[in-house]
Parts: sequence; structure tokens; C-alpha cells
Amino acid sequence: MTKPFYISTPIYYVNGAPHLGHAYTSTAADVLARFKRLDGYDVFFLTGTDEHGQKVESAARAAGVPPQIFTDRVAADFADMAKRMKISNDDFIRTTEARHKRSCQAIWQKLVAAGAIYLGAYEGWYAVRDEAFYDEEETALKPDGTRIAIASGAAVEWVVEPSYFFKLSAFQDKLLDYYEANPGVIAPAAKRNEILSFVKGGLNDLSVSRTSFSWGIPVPGDEAHVMYVWLDALVNYITACGYPDEGNERFKYWPADVHLVGKEIIRFHAVYWPAFLMAAGLPLPKKVFSHGWWTVEGEKMSKSLGNFIDVRPLVDEFGLDAVRFFLLREVPFGGDGDFSRKSLIMRLNVELANDLGNLGQRTLSFIAKNAGGVVPPRGPLTEPDHALLATADALPGKVRDALDRLAFHEAMEDIWKLVRAANAYIDHQAPWALKKTDPDRMNTVLRVLLEAIRTVAILLQPFMPDSMAALLDQLGQPMTDRQIAALETKMTDGAALPAPSGIFPRYVEKVLE
Repeated sequence: MTKPFYISTPIYYVNGAPHLGHAYTSTAADVLARFKRLDGYDVFFLTGTDEHGQKVESAARAAGVPPQIFTDRVAADFADMAKRMKISNDDFIRTTEARHKRSCQAIWQKLVAAGAIYLGAYEGWYAVRDEAFYDEEETALKPDGTRIAIASGAAVEWVVEPSYFFKLSAFQDKLLDYYEANPGVIAPAAKRNEILSFVKGGLNDLSVSRTSFSWGIPVPGDEAHVMYVWLDALVNYITACGYPDEGNERFKYWPADVHLVGKEIIRFHAVYWPAFLMAAGLPLPKKVFSHGWWTVEGEKMSKSLGNFIDVRPLVDEFGLDAVRFFLLREVPFGGDGDFSRKSLIMRLNVELANDLGNLGQRTLSFIAKNAGGVVPPRGPLTEPDHALLATADALPGKVRDALDRLAFHEAMEDIWKLVRAANAYIDHQAPWALKKTDPDRMNTVLRVLLEAIRTVAILLQPFMPDSMAALLDQLGQPMTDRQIAALETKMTDGAALPAPSGIFPRYVEKVLE
């Protein structure tokens, strides 16, 4: 039986349009999902939109349309972004769907039956922008007298209203036991330490309903209340698995192997979500991984600066795979990154066009002109041959290990070590000279290069699906031989190779006259 693997992005909040940060998260999740499929797993990959809450209700009012029409428009925009980035999600969930309302109300009733929810009154600081409650010590006064949340800078307001509460305080020890028993469940390490410190500091019960607005899922049995948007949102991960129907075919994917989230929502996923699941008697996620933010030319993306980047024009200008490559190559995953056109162009021209593109083009062109356009036979191997092939043979394991740790940058660097080694090998072996002195040796050199390039192309498919499909076409690899397991079988002597063509053209900035 094929092993299941479940990865999710956060569901994106629809109070604004999709930008570079959303594309980054989705692309990272997509690379892992595609790699796991290539590695023989039965993958379920979920993304979608978070459409309830006071912030959405306000944004819809400002736009002069009902909330459902507003969310329909923005959700369609997020779905379009995913399509343009070739995100291979298996489901796109919207929290305004009937299946999600059913799931949320079912888990609410489970929490009530477990004695984990009670009616009280909320009095405290609330940030509409964050849809989050803050303790007094988590806020600060600005010189103009307004109060903000220290973590996000969002304005907070004092809220007094009836509310249902979740007994989060009862889960402190259980959560700490969960973290201790599963050391890798929160990553990176800095975020694990942050969550441990927060939970050890003591947990207050959590307000999980609101009465001051209506755009949300009604609390079953008390429809004057709507569910707190974060309880509603987090449940999406089990809604998509068919909850509350645990006999649903999709429920085999639960618990999630990886929840991929931005660093600003780690607390919701690593504290509230496992506590809700514990109370409902459901299995807990295996990993919550928090990545960093992107700045733009050194500035934080913000509406006031007008520097939000829609990734789609970048795809139009530079090509999809160049953008996907840049996002996961530029910075270590988990840390913050800075976007600049200069860096993107440099990565495209140096690593894609010069390193990889040139390696493929000169090898395949040479074979087309000098080796009959077929896979050359392999003769006796020399030490340099063994060294390059050993690097190629070790690469799937290295990439697998790096991606299991969500170290996308390490996986890319390991692949590029082989690319650079293959370029050095072709320079040192000089098949153009061997053509005159030792044609058999020339064939062996070309065959070793083909095996190395095939390894690179197969392992880079998750990162750059279109261009690697084109390269594998030029290597004569049938669609059935593009899984990672196919690398255990060598290429076929004499197999015809299609006419080669360049895959990564150099980018030249247009000069305005």
C-alpha cells in the first residue's frame, strides 16, 4: 500500500489580493508535494482561502458589496494565482463552503461534549487586523495614545461582549508533553523555543465566539454568536479530509504530515490547533513549519508603501520556473528574504542559463553532431567518471533528507554541486579533443554526462516542472521513467535523442530609449 502524505498551506485570508508571500508559501508546499509524488507517496496537498471574520466583513463593506460576493472575487484571485504558479494542490478549500460549516459545527459540538467550552464574557484587547486577542503585556501605547499589539503593530481595541470560551488553560501540560514527545513537531528551532516559552508562561482560556459582527459560522444552538475566525479557519485541515465523516476515504490522510505556515501564525497552529484536536479526541499534526517573510528591496511589504508584489507579472516577464527557482534558492527556508530584480536576474543568468542550461545544451548538441544523436555506449570507467557518477548516485538521498527537513535551499545547493561538478568534468575531459584521439572514450564521457544530467533533471522537476519536462524530453526519457526510482535503471544504449534546444535563455534588461 502506498504511504499517504498530507501537506497544507495556510488558508489565505481574503481581505486583500494575493502577493509574493502567498506565492512563496504555496510554491514551497508544491515542491514538497511534487517531490513526494515522485518518491512514490500517495500525496494530498491542500490550499484555499479563509473567508470569515470581522476584517473581511469590514473590507467588504468598504468595497460596497456583500461579504459573499467580496470573498467570491478574492478567492477566485487566489485560485488564479495558484494556477499561474502551477501549484499542484489536490483540493482548494473555502471556509464559506457548506462542507466546512458542517465540519466546524461538528467539532464545536465535540468540544462542548468534552466539557472544553463554556459561556462567559470577554473583556480585553482585540486586534481586528490580526483577528487575535492580546494580553495587556502583549500591547504597548504609542506616543499618540493609541494602543497596539507589540508583535504585529496592529491597533487593538478594548472589547466587552458575551463569549464562549475554550478551556485552553487545561491543556498546558498536555501540550508540553506533546512537544517533548515530538521534538520536531515545531520548526525551525527558534519558533519551537518561542512556543515552549509561551506555553510554559501559562495559558489563559480562549474566547472562541463573537457577537459584535455576523460574518462567520453560527455557533450551533446559539446563533447570536459566530465562531472565532481562528477556530473556524484551523478546522479547514480536517474538513478537507471529510470530517466529521471519519470513514471518508480522505480521512486516511489525517493527521497532516506538514502544516506550512508564515511565522506570524505559528501560535495558532502550534498551540490552539493541537489543543482543539486533543479536546475533540483527534490525532495531532506531525509537523508545523514556520517560514519567514519577504521584504522588497529591503523594505517590508505594506499597503502604505505600495510595494506588494503580485507574482503573476513576474512570471510573465521572467518565466514561471525562473521565479519558482528564485523563491526557494535565494534564502534559507525558515528565515526572512529580500526580493530584488537584480538578484532574480543574476540567479536566472548565472545558475539557470550559464550553469544548468549551458551544461545541457553543450552536451546534447555535441551528441547530436558527433555521436549520432543517440545515447552513447559506456566503456571502462576512469576515476573522474566514478567520482561524478558517485555524486549523482548519492544525490536522491541528499535531496530527500533536505526536503524532509524543509531545507529547500540545501536541496538546491546539493543539486547545484552536481551541476558544477558536471561542468568541470566536461571541461577536463574535453570530448571535442577525444573525438579525434579516442572516440570510444568520448562516448563514455558523454554517457556519464547524460546520466548526471538526467539525475539533475529528475530531481529538479518539483522545483521547475515545465523546464525539466522539456529537458527530460530532450534526454529521451518517457513519462513512465521520470520517478526518482527510475534513477536506479541506467539509460538505454542507442536510444534516440530528440534535437536539442535551449531551455534557459539569458535575460537582458530592456533599455528604455
